[in-house]
Amino acid sequence: QVQLEESGGGLVQPGGSLRLSCAASGRIFSTNVMGWYRQAPGEERELVATITSGGRTNYADSVKDRFTISKDNAKNMVFLQMNTLKPEDAAVYYCNALMRSTISAPWSEYWGQGTQVTVSS
Repeated sequence: QVQLEESGGGLVQPGGSLRLSCAASGRIFSTNVMGWYRQAPGEERELVATITSGGRTNYADSVKDRFTISKDNAKNMVFLQMNTLKPEDAAVYYCNALMRSTISAPWSEYWGQGTQVTVSS
């Protein structure tokens, strides 16, 4: 079983920055993709950014040029640097990963518990 634990959320003023971290632990043989999603109250959960094992990234249009996703393969961690935050970025941010525990195991999707990001003056 794999656990994902997010950290780094909090309250920030508009225009400010935050850096989210997600650490994966447990039985991990390999990772296909890791990413961040967010969900605001009353809204659907939406993709923010993803990064593949090879380093290819994908961003939602709303965060391009403001957010940067990165990873540390050795530590099974993924990060989200969020700059120039806007009130509409406020949400619970969830870490997501597609991993497998052995070479022959199927890929399984995992979610963290989420970390709150509040953008307000």
